[in-house]
Amino acid sequence: MGSDLKTITNIFGKEFNSEIERKKYFREELRKKLSELKLLDGFPIGSDEDILNLSDPPFYTACPNPWINDFIKEWEMEKQLLEEQGNRSSDFIIDEPYAFNISEGKNNPVYMAHSYHTKVPHPAIMRYILHYTQPGDVIFDGFAGTGMTGVAASICANPDAELKHSIELENNNVVWGKRNAICNDLSPVASFIAYNYNNSLIQKNIEELEKTIDKIEKEFSWLYKTKHFDNKSYGIINNVIWSEIYNCTNCNHSFTFWEAAVDRNSNAILNEFKCTHCDSSYQKSNITPESETVFNHETQESVTKLKLQPVLINYTLSGKRYEKIPDEEDLILLEQIKNIKVNNNDLHTIYGGDEIGRLSKHGIDNIRELIFRRSRIVFDALQKEMGFDITFLITASAQNSSLLYRFRLNGKGGTTSGTYYICSTPQENNVFNSLKAKFRDIKKAFKLIKTEQLVSTGSATNNPIEDNSIDYIFTDPPFGANLMYSELNLIMETWLGVITNSNSEAIANKFQNKNLYAYQELMHASFKEYHRILKPGKWMTVEFSNTSAAVWNSIQTSLQNAGFVIANVTDLDKKQVSFKAITTATAVKQDLAISCYKPSDNFDKKFRENQNSNIGVWDFIEEHLQHLPVHVLIDKATLGIVERTPKILFDRLIAFYVQRSLPVPIDSGVFQQGLRERFIERDGMFFTNEQVQEFDNKKAENPDFIQMSLFVNNEQDSIFWLRNLLGKAPKTESELHPLWMKEVVSNIRKGDVLPEMRIILEENFLKQDNGKWIVPDMTNEIQLEKIKVVRHLKLFETYKNEAIKPKAKLREVRVEALRTGFKQCYQDKDFKSIVNIGDRIPNNLLMEDEVLLQFYDIASSRI
Repeated sequence: MGSDLKTITNIFGKEFNSEIERKKYFREELRKKLSELKLLDGFPIGSDEDILNLSDPPFYTACPNPWINDFIKEWEMEKQLLEEQGNRSSDFIIDEPYAFNISEGKNNPVYMAHSYHTKVPHPAIMRYILHYTQPGDVIFDGFAGTGMTGVAASICANPDAELKHSIELENNNVVWGKRNAICNDLSPVASFIAYNYNNSLIQKNIEELEKTIDKIEKEFSWLYKTKHFDNKSYGIINNVIWSEIYNCTNCNHSFTFWEAAVDRNSNAILNEFKCTHCDSSYQKSNITPESETVFNHETQESVTKLKLQPVLINYTLSGKRYEKIPDEEDLILLEQIKNIKVNNNDLHTIYGGDEIGRLSKHGIDNIRELIFRRSRIVFDALQKEMGFDITFLITASAQNSSLLYRFRLNGKGGTTSGTYYICSTPQENNVFNSLKAKFRDIKKAFKLIKTEQLVSTGSATNNPIEDNSIDYIFTDPPFGANLMYSELNLIMETWLGVITNSNSEAIANKFQNKNLYAYQELMHASFKEYHRILKPGKWMTVEFSNTSAAVWNSIQTSLQNAGFVIANVTDLDKKQVSFKAITTATAVKQDLAISCYKPSDNFDKKFRENQNSNIGVWDFIEEHLQHLPVHVLIDKATLGIVERTPKILFDRLIAFYVQRSLPVPIDSGVFQQGLRERFIERDGMFFTNEQVQEFDNKKAENPDFIQMSLFVNNEQDSIFWLRNLLGKAPKTESELHPLWMKEVVSNIRKGDVLPEMRIILEENFLKQDNGKWIVPDMTNEIQLEKIKVVRHLKLFETYKNEAIKPKAKLREVRVEALRTGFKQCYQDKDFKSIVNIGDRIPNNLLMEDEVLLQFYDIASSRI
């Protein structure tokens, strides 16, 4: 949205007398740079003029923003002034991650103003920003979506009293002040929404928007008029219910789904319904809706569409609501509306896709046809009146003005997020009601926006930011096949004239020929860019939401292969379960926030000096322990920190060495012995000397202890489970067996061979004379580990021999033997064997095991 402020603006040393003058100058500068910018991954699809007209440079560009580094240089100079004013510290260092679980609702004006597939509420992001940064710091989000990271960074300068009080209760060291954010997204509509959320100048145009809506409503109010029962008065339509039509195969009569299956008396939609003429029974699965051939006035072609019939009109007259069955005058009005020409840009012809492909059965071949025709007429009129200045309101209203809006018997209709599902009874809403409701939300939200943030449109795999420029990253990337962003965004991007270039879209999508491994490669490329631009010693928070263990491991592997070290995972509860969430053994019940860091220059230098000896191992572990939370309090009880356990510490060590293409110089047994010799153990966790004192003091204040939760679904977890159990008290096999059958055997992954409990006990524990098993001491543990490695390598050799046979498939394997064998192959630089076996084991075992995936990923890049 634009504004012609009559104030002098200084940008990069150049003065402008108005915003119009500034826009004109920078748009011409952007025009000169477009040919070079088009070479970057993710450059959007659209004409140069549409991209230029949509952009508000240098603050926002509908393509990669070429002024980012110029802004960063200015922000770095501003930091010096903030330090002089006492609002920053030159020795600001954050050692520990933000380790508190966050529960933050979505009921705030900013969140409600414009819907999007996934959004993290800005108050939740603020808590991370305030922990990891100080005023003036530069924050980046490469998957910014609607720009909530930018909003959070701005509101850190001036939060409302309630939010400020709430955050200060949690953290009394908060330093308030604006942070500078760079919001980037591949989707043009996402970055457009982010720009609108992060531009204080928009407020200047609010009154003009309201006047335009009123003007267009007066001009097109006849679209929503319907005759009252008295045949004299006319009411204003609130909504129209449409219904699919069926043809009875028995009597050949047509009937609507509405009259046959919607029982408003019992408030139910029937699974089995009857023909209204002959009582033949049907279910939706065994009857096909009727289609019709219609003439498209825009394309001048006849097309076959799914036939829908209006069945109920809800309208208002003199402040009262009424319902009626459409009469002849209503049907004549609909015919008149069909003949009104609307914009049907060829850019928005629907392509194939995993999600958007479902529209083909409805005969919809242009995305604008998904929007009810009355709404399209109004949207076109609004854009002709105000151009892109009104488009934020249109994109905010598009879904609720489309066939995706579902009638519900409880009166609370709505769309189904994350899908192009069209129900049998779509509800057409009065578009002016939708526009005015969204306008009220937007008006409230924009009152909170006081400053500008930077917005760019492009791929996270390739951006123009210089190395080591960013102070903190908060990002909410796509997760596997959860959401088809580019497909779902098309209904909004049609009103921009610029659409997503999906070539570098980080999703798993059959239509784009992207499997989970291709998704992982794109995420690795993105995180590698993040690592490049983040300053050494600084932090990144990755918000994660997915029900798949394979996607979870893809994210972890991508992070670690990019050079990050994972330090903590906490809950981020957004108070709402999405449509895509499912209940499975590995389901993530709510969003997670992954905290990871880029090692400091001092550590990197120290490690390089000692990387060929065991000293490097303990340099890394000490550095890593310093980056882990020391004490976490949940409901006044001390919580166990899984990242401090030997199992996870060893996994992090392997990832760190493999990412640097170094041999892992230590095995698990020797590692655990060294861990106990060099650090202090408490409740199965390890601390440095300084940290353990803090932990002991805080645990003394909160003695109740919540054990680290462990979902046992593989051999390594079962060993850890047994260790916890036997660490409390020795037990016999007969005592262990019922617990083993309940907690372990029933949960093992398909394809993973779990040895008998006795074999695992013999390989990892000691049996006393009284028949009870105990946790071995360090000396015995090392000896057991050596014997186990020999056994595993012997078994791995059989897998290796089997895998070289033509068309061989290893349908069941012992994953622990694979871990040992992959590690040995990596040490021996036998990358071919890793890839050969990885390609022949069940895909779920490879993708759901962090260590196997790490070795496979590196090996794949070496052959």
